[in-house]
Amino acid sequence: MPPFTPAYAESPPPGPDTTDIAVEHFDRLCAMATNSSLVDSSLYAQHNVKRGLRDISGAGVLAGLTQIGEVQGQTVVEGSNVPGPGKLIYRGIDIEEIVDGFYAQGRTGFEETAYLLLFGELPDAPELDWFSRRLAAERALSHDFIHDSILTLASRDIMNAMAQTVLSLYVLDENPDDTSLPNVLRQSLSLIAVFPLIAAYCYRAHVYRFGNSNLVIRPPRAELSAAGNFLHMLREDGAFTALEERLLDLALVLHAEHGGGNNSSFTTHVVTSSGTDTYSAITAALGSLKGPRHGGANIKVVQMFDDLKRNVEDWTDDAQIERYLQQLLAKEGFDRSGLIYGIGHAVYSVSDPRTELLRKYVRALAVEKGMDAEILLYEKVEAIAPGLIGRNRKMYKGVSANIDFYSGLLYRLLDIPPELFTPIFAMSRVVGWCAHRIEELANGGKIIRPAYKSVAERRHYQPLEGR
Repeated sequence: MPPFTPAYAESPPPGPDTTDIAVEHFDRLCAMATNSSLVDSSLYAQHNVKRGLRDISGAGVLAGLTQIGEVQGQTVVEGSNVPGPGKLIYRGIDIEEIVDGFYAQGRTGFEETAYLLLFGELPDAPELDWFSRRLAAERALSHDFIHDSILTLASRDIMNAMAQTVLSLYVLDENPDDTSLPNVLRQSLSLIAVFPLIAAYCYRAHVYRFGNSNLVIRPPRAELSAAGNFLHMLREDGAFTALEERLLDLALVLHAEHGGGNNSSFTTHVVTSSGTDTYSAITAALGSLKGPRHGGANIKVVQMFDDLKRNVEDWTDDAQIERYLQQLLAKEGFDRSGLIYGIGHAVYSVSDPRTELLRKYVRALAVEKGMDAEILLYEKVEAIAPGLIGRNRKMYKGVSANIDFYSGLLYRLLDIPPELFTPIFAMSRVVGWCAHRIEELANGGKIIRPAYKSVAERRHYQPLEGR
C-alpha cells in the first residue's frame, strides 16, 4: 500500500507566519487571553466559592460518598476536629494492618490489596491464588500491538505514551462501550494486569528511540508478582532481589487508593458519570495523575534533593540545610516555586501514614546499599521543613512529609529512572480508579456537573465597523 499523502484542492495550506509582526501579534493575543481570564481573588470569598473544592482549613468540600477508601487527617476530641496522626483506610481496614499482615507472612501484598479494593473483602488463600492466576493470564500484549502502538509511537513522556496505549486497547476490545458491571470488571482486571507491561515497554521504547539504548522487550512471567514482573521487564538482565521486589510491592500497595477526592480518582468519577467507556475514563485519570501537583511530585522531590546536595556543603549541618530551605520558601532557590517538595498534603497534617510505613523500609535499603548519609539528609529535611514552613506561612493546619518525599528515593535506590516514577504510581492507582469507576456505575448517579458563577460584566455587541 502506498504511503498516505493528503490531497488538496489547490495548494497546501501555508505554514505558520514566523515574522516579527506575527510574533508580536501572537504575544498580544496571549496577553488578551490571559487578562480576560483573570478573576479578582476577593470575589471567591464574596461568593463563598471553595477554590480547589477545599475550604480555608484545607478540608475537601463533600462531593460524594464512597465505601472504597478513607483518608483521615484529623481526630475528634470532645466533639471538635483537631489535627492528629493521619490514617489511610482501605474498605474499612487500616493500611498499617494490611501491610503488617502480609509482611508478617513474608508475602507480597499488591494482588491481595487489589482484590480487597475491587470486591470489598479480603480473599482467602484459594481465592487469592485464583485472582493472581487470573491477572497472570491477562498479563499479555500481542507482538503486533507492542510494535504498532508502543514501539512505533514512542513518546518523550512515558505517561503520555501510556495514555496513548490505553486508548489503543479500545480498538482491540470487541465490546468496548458496554458499561454493564460484568463488562467493566472484565476490562478492569485486564487493565490492572497489563499496566506493568505498558509502563515497562513504553520506557524501553523511549530509551531505544531517544536514548540510544538497547531495545529490550522481555515477556512477563506467570509466577511473578506485579512488582516482580515490572522489575523483570524493566531491567536489561531481568534480575532483582527479593528485598527489591518487596519494597516496590509495598509502594504499589500504598499508592493503590486514596479516597474519592484525590484529583485522578475524582476525575474517574466525573468522566465515568458521563457514560463514557472504560478506556476513556482511565486515560483521563492518567492525564490527571501526570501533573506535578499530583503524581509528578516525587520527581520534584528527587530533583530538589539533587540541587540541595550541590548547594549544601555539609549535609550534617542543620543550619546549612535550614538556610537552603529558607531560600526555597523565599523563591530564591531550585525552581523558585516557593515550595519544599514532599512536605505538606491537602488532608494530612501531623503525619502521612504512607510515609510512616515507607520510611523505615527505605532506610533499611539505603543502609544496605551504603547510602546512610543520603537517608540521614532526607530525615533532617523532614524534621526541619515543617517548622520552617509554619514560621513563614499562614497555616490552618500542620504539615508533614507526604509519601512523595520518600517514594522517589526508594525508586532511585531500586535504580528506577525518574521517567518511570509517575508511571509506577499509575501502575498502582489504576486499581483505585477501576474500583471508583465501578462504584460510580453501580450507584447510577447523575452526571457530575458543579456550577461556576460568571463574574463578567454585561455589555452589548458592537458591529464590526464600530470596534
